Amino acid sequence: MLANEANPTISKSTGLPRKRFYRARAHSNPLSDSHFPIPIAPLHVDYSLHYPQVFAASDEVQVSKKVQFADIGCGFGGLLISLSTLFPETLMIGMELRDKVTEYVKERISGLRVANPGQYQNISVVRTNSMKYIPNYFEKGQLSKMFFLFPDPHFKEKNHRRRVISPHLLDEYAYAIGVGGIIYTITDVEELGDWMKACLESHPMFEALTFEELESDPVVNLLSSATEEGQKVARNGGQTFQAVYRRVQPS
Repeated sequence: MLANEANPTISKSTGLPRKRFYRARAHSNPLSDSHFPIPIAPLHVDYSLHYPQVFAASDEVQVSKKVQFADIGCGFGGLLISLSTLFPETLMIGMELRDKVTEYVKERISGLRVANPGQYQNISVVRTNSMKYIPNYFEKGQLSKMFFLFPDPHFKEKNHRRRVISPHLLDEYAYAIGVGGIIYTITDVEELGDWMKACLESHPMFEALTFEELESDPVVNLLSSATEEGQKVARNGGQTFQAVYRRVQPS
């Protein structure tokens, strides 16, 4: 019996996981203790488990090839999948706290790899808390792009410390992202959009991209179209608020 016939969570027609079996709460408390393995340092992350085809060639490839894009709170993986074919030579990883959602993305990537031989080998997902463990996964200046798409707004003022963009956390992101690297944020909550923009604007190691740079960046259009949240906002005729900033050397 075929695997997708024996497993009701997999669609028989596409070989991809059925999202309804992986539904979870929209958001999780990032300050709570979760139980999953945490690497003690970036060198201890076994990326051959994430990108087996990429790391199968030689030890030399393992040394030179590193993750460059990180999708923080990747949700159901829509952005990763869109970026995979746009940047086929770039390794990228989604970081998601919710276990069921992480499992869905794993199954989705696995199904896409089977259905499209040679493709989607450059994307993967890990269950982790990016607000706590970014330095455990990435070396200084390793990343060239970080994405924060439709994060939990944490409306109550007492919960603002849970927001994934904050002055304190930007220090950690500035460590992981190299000079010239870009942070992309988007939300449909105006107050949160203002908050994220203000945090980035006031940080000495980030500067806003110019209008011309935004227009020429192929990634910018994906911010509102590639994810489930963005598509929902578009269907409802909602408005989005973006902040896209480059990592710079402080003057």
